[in-house]
Amino acid sequence: MNNTQKLKFFQRLQLFFATGFLTGYFPFASGTVGSFLGIMIYLFVPGFSEPYLLIIFIFLFTFIGIFTADFAEKIYGFDPPQVVIDEIVGMWITMLFVPKTFFLAAIAFVLFRIFDIVKPFPARQSQNLNGGLGIMVDDIIAGVYSLIILHLILLIFPEVKNL
Repeated sequence: MNNTQKLKFFQRLQLFFATGFLTGYFPFASGTVGSFLGIMIYLFVPGFSEPYLLIIFIFLFTFIGIFTADFAEKIYGFDPPQVVIDEIVGMWITMLFVPKTFFLAAIAFVLFRIFDIVKPFPARQSQNLNGGLGIMVDDIIAGVYSLIILHLILLIFPEVKNL
């Protein structure tokens, strides 16, 4: 079923979320575009960087992501590049408890993209999970790795908070 024109409203809504508000349809590097959207939401939506709000959205979008990515996989095939809600959540995880600066957001973006592409253990293995869960978990793991490295950078070089 490649013709998304025949989908019902709720099915289109699922694809809207799974594709990161349609950014997943970018013709190349859709995962990078989805990650960029995640960091832009973090930086420019007022109050979004507050940890309590960020945690709520991470949990909410993880649940939505598992459900909608599962549906998108039925439309587009195994782990389709159009699904980028996982990159958005991964970026948000990376930014947990990080001071809101453009410099740190840039470091976080690079770190997350590296971990998302390299997929160190157990991220690569988690892709063997079925459906939307498999799509989401590897980016959650990449986000956690990025979060740890970013906080280590902040611990070792506290002056980066001021850049």
